[in-house]
Amino acid sequence: MSDDSARDAERQQLLEQYAEIAALAGGLAHEIKNPLSTILLSLELLEEDIRESEASGSHRMLRKVETVQRECRHLQSILEEFLQFARVGELDLQESDLNEVVAGFIEFYRAEAAGNQVEISPHFQNDLPTVRLDRSLFRQVLMNLALNAQQAMPEGGLLELQTYSSESEVMLDLIDNGTGMDADKVEKIFQVFFSTKPGGSGLGLPTARKIIQAHGGKISVATEQGRGTRFTICLPSSS
Repeated sequence: MSDDSARDAERQQLLEQYAEIAALAGGLAHEIKNPLSTILLSLELLEEDIRESEASGSHRMLRKVETVQRECRHLQSILEEFLQFARVGELDLQESDLNEVVAGFIEFYRAEAAGNQVEISPHFQNDLPTVRLDRSLFRQVLMNLALNAQQAMPEGGLLELQTYSSESEVMLDLIDNGTGMDADKVEKIFQVFFSTKPGGSGLGLPTARKIIQAHGGKISVATEQGRGTRFTICLPSSS
């Protein structure tokens, strides 16, 4: 079996596994979203009643209701991210110039970066071989990785995006000069629901890896605590 055939077979197997997960996720969503929405609506009505009340202790009750509302919204957010993770299925692949796709993302992300004192530095290889991308999903990968880098640079910093190629692959590096990670965290960052951030869902990086794998590619990380992090995406070239 040729390398291309083996890669296609592996990708098809992954897609079949993802389809099964997506079906389970749909059932989970139905079972959780409806009662959660009802709880939130009831809390909103309760909040209105408390705000209109002049009873002793109403301010204390209001704070408790607001705490429960906040946690319910957090659960909604986790649920949506899980569904996003589970629904990576059939790809809408298009022949693409990776430089063009990344440049488009940078223009979209530039305002967010500037607001967080993050400088963007692109370095693109000329005459880069083309790749087959689901542009919408790949943009989601870039956003997940960019936000991950941004959170690692709370005081601002530098985010470099570099493209280059080998014999049969096209690569993209995203490099930040943030806090970096220790070896224990590096081993876990692609595990579902593992997060280094308080309140994080732990689904952003697993979703990114899942999307890259569905493209027949790979994603890896190199990091040093206090020195920054480099994520490398490798995609099969199509030219």
